[in-house]
Amino acid sequence: MTPRKRIGILTSGGDCPGLNAVIRAVVRSASELGWDVYGFHDGYEGTLEPVSFTILDRRRTSGIMQLGGTILGTTNRGRFVAKSGHGDKSLVDPEIIRQAKENLEQLRISALVCIGGDGSLSTAQQMFEAGIPTVGVPKTIDNDISATATSFGFDSACACVADALDRLHTTARSHRRVMVVETMGRYAGWIALHGGISGGADIILVPEIPFNYEYVIQAVNKRMSSGYRSTMVVVAEGARAQDGEFVIKGEHGAGGEKRLGGIANQVADAIGSKLPWETRTVVLAHLQRGGNPTSQDRILGTRFGAAAVDLIKQGKFGHMVSYQGYQVGSVSIEEAVGQIKRVPPDGQIITAAKNMGIYFGDAPVKVPGQESA
Repeated sequence: MTPRKRIGILTSGGDCPGLNAVIRAVVRSASELGWDVYGFHDGYEGTLEPVSFTILDRRRTSGIMQLGGTILGTTNRGRFVAKSGHGDKSLVDPEIIRQAKENLEQLRISALVCIGGDGSLSTAQQMFEAGIPTVGVPKTIDNDISATATSFGFDSACACVADALDRLHTTARSHRRVMVVETMGRYAGWIALHGGISGGADIILVPEIPFNYEYVIQAVNKRMSSGYRSTMVVVAEGARAQDGEFVIKGEHGAGGEKRLGGIANQVADAIGSKLPWETRTVVLAHLQRGGNPTSQDRILGTRFGAAAVDLIKQGKFGHMVSYQGYQVGSVSIEEAVGQIKRVPPDGQIITAAKNMGIYFGDAPVKVPGQESA
């Protein structure tokens, strides 16, 4: 009797809403083909000694689609390190990959579905080059993987930002305050931009458009002096002043990726030191990663999971699921990693926001009567 085909699946890097939808879809799609699915715990670490996994089936994955986080666990630390510094890649120790390959072969795992962001997919590519059949699924709330128009988790993160702004608007108006809200996103401003616009922000600062502190102060002063009772400033954690540096608050461990954070405090201090209105800071941080996924992220995660199994069925290893033009397709992982997708400073959404009076801190504030003829 021919043994049943076995495939593995793992979630690596930061968690986000929608991961469980992918896991569920992979298990259900594999089940339809008569395959078994081994879910490795805590990302790539689960493939190393002591090997840790759960055999997943339809019953074990029932009711998980609406849950945030990942039932398999994840990590961005440990023996698999794929990033260092400001987005720089580092190679995983070949001996670590050799051990993982040996363990997977002993378990008769014929393919491995790797769900992760740019760094985790970089590791997947290195494993593929070492002879491990891998398929990638892009996962990032930052929406910064260039080979896919969007990924699951992004919509949920933006919804969190919009909800926070909805709440902050009411308390800010009550006290006539300026609120500076810091979002995640690393070196891309997608969360700050989409979340800020949908939440009614007045000023949005993103990494792609270096800002001038004086211009930001001018924008706040103009708004508050005009009679508005509040001003909402949204700052991406990777935003920086013109000729300034990224604000760093730590690392993800030895040799790990730098942790951005603290720019909102600097912006708030600059505003508060020059203007009379009370200024407060709110850092949303991991609130954007938690909670239940939106319906859009559940659907996208489901489509990605089903597509990953289809890639295995076709033998298209070394490929990553991607989403372009409302269709789910695939690209090589090598093509997908290492190219951060950033907000186009002169793109349509930035133009639309500026046309509505949202400031980005890159130009002096226009004052009626002072515009050039």
